[in-house]
Parts: sequence; C-alpha cells; structure tokens
Amino acid sequence: MSRLRLLTLVTVLAGVTFAGCGGDDSTADRPTTTAAAATASAAELQPIKDYLLDHTGELSTQTAQLQQQAQAYYDLAKAQDFDYRALLAGQRAEVAEQVKAMQATWRKANPAYEEAEGVVAGVPSLSQYDVILDAGSSGDDPENAVPFDLTYPNGKVLKKPGNFFFLTETSLWGTEDAFIAKGVRADLDGDGKVTYGEALPDANHILAAAKGFNAQAQKLDASAKAWEPTQEDVFNAVVVMTPTMSEYFEAWKNSRFVAGADASEASFVGTSRLSDIAGILSGLTVVYDGIEPQIAEEDPAQAKQVGENLDQLLAYVEDLRERESGGTQFTAEQADTYGTEAQKRAEAIAGQVSQSAAALGIEVEA
Repeated sequence: MSRLRLLTLVTVLAGVTFAGCGGDDSTADRPTTTAAAATASAAELQPIKDYLLDHTGELSTQTAQLQQQAQAYYDLAKAQDFDYRALLAGQRAEVAEQVKAMQATWRKANPAYEEAEGVVAGVPSLSQYDVILDAGSSGDDPENAVPFDLTYPNGKVLKKPGNFFFLTETSLWGTEDAFIAKGVRADLDGDGKVTYGEALPDANHILAAAKGFNAQAQKLDASAKAWEPTQEDVFNAVVVMTPTMSEYFEAWKNSRFVAGADASEASFVGTSRLSDIAGILSGLTVVYDGIEPQIAEEDPAQAKQVGENLDQLLAYVEDLRERESGGTQFTAEQADTYGTEAQKRAEAIAGQVSQSAAALGIEVEA
C-alpha cells in the first residue's frame, strides 16, 4: 500500500463516526452480531473471485501476446546489430507496424488490470502484485520501490526500475529516454516529424520488460486462483481502495491528457488516467455487491445508500472520461476541482463501509 493510501485510510478510519447516513450512528445498543451473520456465504463472495479471475486471465493473455511481439521486434533489431538508423531505413513500415501492435496490446492489458486493481491492491495477500505491476516506484523512492531488478538480454541490470506498466508504457510511447533507442528519431511514418504515438523502444529493454510483465501476470493469475475470499479481504478492498481519488486525479492533471506538452508524468500516455479510475471503481462496485447483503443485515438503509453512492461516484468519473474522449480539454484547475469532489465522495463511502465492518466485527487493515 502506498504511503498516500495508508494516510488516507487512517483519516477515513479516524473520522468513521461521522460517516453515517444521519440519525444516531452509535452501535452501543445494537445486539452482538452472531458468527453466522458475520460470515458471508461462499455464494455471495464467489462472484468477486470470478470477476478477478476473468481479469487476471485476460491480463495474462495480453502480456503473453506483448512478450511475443517484443521478441519479434527484438529479433528485427538484433538482425541489424541494434543499429536503429539502419533498421528504420530498411524496414520502417514493419517497425511501425510492430510498435503499433505492441501499443494496441498494452492498451488491452491496461483495463484488464485496472478493473481488477481494487481487488488486487485491496486484498492483503494479493497486494504485492499491485506494487510489482502498477504502483511500485523505482529505487529513487526506496519506501515504495518495486522488489525486483530487471535484466536485459545483453546482461545490463536495472536495479528496482519501477513497475511493469511503467516500464512498458514509457518505452512504447517514448516518454522515458532511458528506455528508447539512442541516436535516432522515431519517425515511424517517414513524414519527417515525430508525433504522439511514434516511439522506437530500446529492443533489449522492451523484451526484458515484456518478459517480466508476463511472468508476474501469470503469477498473479495463479495466486488469484488459489485465493479464497474472506469478509476481511473484501471489506478491506473497499475501505482501502475507494478513497484514493486524489492521487489518481493528481496524476491525471500532470499527464499529457491535461497538461499536454508540459506534462510532468511520463506515464498515463497510452490511456487516460480517467479510464484507470473508472476501471478501479467498476471493480469496487462488484466487490460491494458481494458485501452489501451483510451490511444490510445490520443497517438496510445504509447498505442501500452506500451502493447508490458508489454507483454515482463511478458515473461521475465515467462522465468525465466520456467528455474527454469526446474532445473536451480539461484544465489543471478543473482537474483539481473534480479530484476534490471525487475524494470527498470516496471518503464518505469508505467511512460508511468501515463503520459497517466495525458493527459486524470485521477488521480492516489500518
């Protein structure tokens, strides 16, 4: 869990007594919850696991495809002794086609993970995969760094280089100089200009990153199959992952989708961060569907209200995403405003779910 997620969770839990839907939120006079009432049936939680497996399976499929494509690209570059000028001069059309194909595969892998991230990152036994695949930093941030090194086919080793979505995206879209071919402009269409979407990945880097990405995606899929969801797991996922809107909107504000050429984010170029946020929230609605019956046993009105609030938050983000896709160019100020509103809603939801967990005798991670 990132430091920001942890601090947000502490804030939510500290203010949980204020998160009710009105009236007296005290649980002092409520009867003790029985073990039967506190234990969700397997049928209630199975759809959450099924949802997760659908997505980890798709992620594994796409990362395997990306690895195959990266291998083909590497083989082309190796045949030219990694002389990228010669490669472009002799096989520009084929190189362009391969880069576009890898970008297209990456764009399929991205929602496969983001829509499941609420479960992966929110379940303690799975959360290490979120660090490895999507959230971990480089060794420059030791507290949040990934737990692996990346070894290139040529033997070069990158120590704690960052997560695999970052390693692949920034190479495929050319936003990280260390991960792209040196000494050549990525003019893939031969028009004399390098525009958005034109990039020439370093072949050693993209192959190593794609292999590592696929290996970890396969491990996540295996761990997801072995996972037996518990109430603690699924309540924790909602409480931990819902109130993360501010950090996601900040990343969106600093990405090319809002900041354009002034973007300070190297990531979030292949897909807008708004799509990621909507994906995470869509997964959390599935999780909440699994725990709502338990909450309703304790407080039917609150159970219904939280579900409606979560649906409304998802719709709020989806509307922004659709407006952006339709051509709306949002400003940094608007991104801040929308992020503040989303965070306020998210913290209220997490607070209510924390309150319900406490009433049911369910511990969430803090």
